[in-house]
Amino acid sequence: MNLWSFSWRMLRRDARGGELRLLAAALVVAVAALTAVGFFTDRVRQALERESHQLLGADLLLVADHAWPVALADAARASGLRVAETRTFPSMVTRAVGAELWVQLAEIKAVSAAYPLRGFLRVAAALNEPDRRADGIPPAGTIWIDERLAAALHARVGELISVGQAALRVDAVLTLEPDRGINFFSVAPRLLMNLDDLPATALLQVGSRVGYRLLLAGDAPQIKRFQAELEPRLARGERIEDAQNGRPEIRAALDRAQKFLGLAALLTVVMAAVAVALATRRYVQRHLDPCAVMRCLGATQAMLLGLYLRQFAVLGVLAAAVGCALGYLAHFALHAWLAQLLATPLPAPGLLPLAQGVAVGVLLLFGFAVPPLLQLKRVSTLRVLRGELGNPRPGLLGGYLLGFFSLAGLMYWVAGERTLGTYVVVGFSVALIVFAVVARLAVRLAAAARGRRVGLGHAAGIGWRYGLASLERRATASVVQIVALSLAFTALLLLTVTRSDLLDAWQRAVPVEAPNRFVVNIQPEQVAPVRAALAAQGLSPELAPMVRGRLARINGVAVDAGRFTDDRAQRLSEREFNLSMRSDLPAGNSVSAGRWFSPADLENKSAGGAASVEEGLARTLGLAVGDRLEFVVAGEPVEMRVVGLRKVDWDSMQVNFFVLTPPLVLQGYPASWITSFYLAPARASMVNALVRDFPNLTVIDVAAILRQLQSIIDQVARAVQFVFLFTLAAGVIVLYAALASAAQERRYELAVMRALGARREQLRRALLAEFTAIGALSGLIAALAATAIGQFLARQVFHFDVQLNLWLPLLATFGGAAVVTGAGWLAASRLLQTATIEALRGGSA
Repeated sequence: MNLWSFSWRMLRRDARGGELRLLAAALVVAVAALTAVGFFTDRVRQALERESHQLLGADLLLVADHAWPVALADAARASGLRVAETRTFPSMVTRAVGAELWVQLAEIKAVSAAYPLRGFLRVAAALNEPDRRADGIPPAGTIWIDERLAAALHARVGELISVGQAALRVDAVLTLEPDRGINFFSVAPRLLMNLDDLPATALLQVGSRVGYRLLLAGDAPQIKRFQAELEPRLARGERIEDAQNGRPEIRAALDRAQKFLGLAALLTVVMAAVAVALATRRYVQRHLDPCAVMRCLGATQAMLLGLYLRQFAVLGVLAAAVGCALGYLAHFALHAWLAQLLATPLPAPGLLPLAQGVAVGVLLLFGFAVPPLLQLKRVSTLRVLRGELGNPRPGLLGGYLLGFFSLAGLMYWVAGERTLGTYVVVGFSVALIVFAVVARLAVRLAAAARGRRVGLGHAAGIGWRYGLASLERRATASVVQIVALSLAFTALLLLTVTRSDLLDAWQRAVPVEAPNRFVVNIQPEQVAPVRAALAAQGLSPELAPMVRGRLARINGVAVDAGRFTDDRAQRLSEREFNLSMRSDLPAGNSVSAGRWFSPADLENKSAGGAASVEEGLARTLGLAVGDRLEFVVAGEPVEMRVVGLRKVDWDSMQVNFFVLTPPLVLQGYPASWITSFYLAPARASMVNALVRDFPNLTVIDVAAILRQLQSIIDQVARAVQFVFLFTLAAGVIVLYAALASAAQERRYELAVMRALGARREQLRRALLAEFTAIGALSGLIAALAATAIGQFLARQVFHFDVQLNLWLPLLATFGGAAVVTGAGWLAASRLLQTATIEALRGGSA
């Protein structure tokens, strides 16, 4: 006998039964959820790997927060390498037509003649016109602006835009930069200019934050040799990026997105595993008698097991293929929401997500379907004559442990690292246990309430009591359904209602007239004129000095990013700090440890001077009161001792600093000034006048940045919500599978009830009551879980209070009841159509 052929015929026959359709649907949904994420992330990863040089704009990229020595570029040229240079910084740009003035914060990039060394720029002759490959860079005296900046300034090609003290003509609309990459937090539009025009703008002043990049290209051996020679000589704030480690912000963002979306998809896989186990259980129950007959006809246990394993293998491959196709179509939704956050065109996806999807489908199928199938080979031949023998002893614990470990391995694989994988496995396990315990208690309480009188009439009361009694009678199945649906509803509530509540609470935590404009890059000679200009507008904000310094030593030990394990600590150890000086404790600051500056601290700077450190920074870098710090300011060491830690109210939106010193400590060092103030929307034109009078100032509109970030958050949330729709679908499949696994038992019970005189309407109400209770309990548990998680995030992570949404439990309860009742009725309504005598003859199993 050809077992493969026979298995195929059995699969075609059994496909008419509901169990295999549910099993296939669960596999399809799980594979689709994972492959949708896989296809999208694979496209982004290919863009990084295939266009790594273009994303750098070079073969080797030298990045620093200070200017590279001219001798370094000369040495690169002497080694046979091509060299280009860029400088990137934010600044205000304006366009005036008569008395009308448009002002916009832009991200300016000044480039040298050879830029880019790899890849190419693309420009268009006007907005919404076809673009073309650019020939070189903007000529001297001209600029290229992207679509957002052109729209913000109402600028067209040929018109003049003021950049600092220079007026430059728009020569083209910039549509593509090879090395711009991902712009999750690039809230400012781009302006590309010729590096030779930069001095005329007079924008680079003391305190300006500028990114300096040196681009190198050449033969691979020359690049490797030059890189090997340079790496040992790199100083603080300098790094090298190549094709392997280039654009770390892109790679880090991609890794986080892949893990987050992948873990979101894992919730679908968990519920699909439950559906597979339930559907297989009913499938095995229906095939015990055929297996007993085949045993009587000479089939061995090994033959039976091999026959069904082959059938499920074919089913798994087909379902995985359909899931991969659906995932491929679904990934375009993720692309639509997330790809616009990328400035790099994405190539077509590869075959790896297909292979992963098939592997996940087969793993899921055999991890949770094989244990029940093991019963089929143990069926006794006596079952043909004595049906009351019942089912063979399952002994499924070991089998389901195989499924659990398979699922845990899948979680580790998606997490990508041992620590995160352990957190995910433990988190999923604890969540499932907690939800199961709560669901079991809820079922018990609901069953206990069935004896109470309700004002629903006699017929409705009978249906309600019978429906609640069914929950307790099938407690295990009820708990499985409630847990699966609760997890799905919780995920969706967290991404919708709870997210909105957290954002609203954060916005309420900000004072009504909190500063919404920050002005930076104020030079010392401009302090008095800027203060007078603001006073003329009725504004009297405080102007604070700002000195750039790099933390060099802590208690005499050189600061090295390698000594820190925390990512934030590593970044802080590499960056320059904005230090400030003042005599009094700023508003919104309170001393949390140590003390504020004493009169002795203010009068002299003996013993290295005093410093007050923000407590969050101290916690991150491991600083304590009494520690000695050494900053390098303008190339000179400045020593200070931590005399106190401060708690800062960052929600006040006032100008605050991580490190404060008495005025004498930093007096005489190069400084710029910063201020912030609240500006009503009706007075926005005041910014235009300020920038017109002081072209070098940068005015940051916090409200605009928050709107941009809110837009990004909404885009990411929509993508995650889309992934969780698969989770909700899997939850509904679990409901259907649970109903199907007990279909014969339900059919028999309903037939007995009808034989005892129950009317069809009463039975219909009983079914609806059971489904309503399952949905209501699922929604209520989900609402309570989402509320608890939201409160934890608000208080422990974001450190603000969020009001309890008293409507959420009520709405979630009714919403869950409506969804589950509708889905359950579609699955179970046909049970009432079976003739009573036919159901009684069929038995309960």
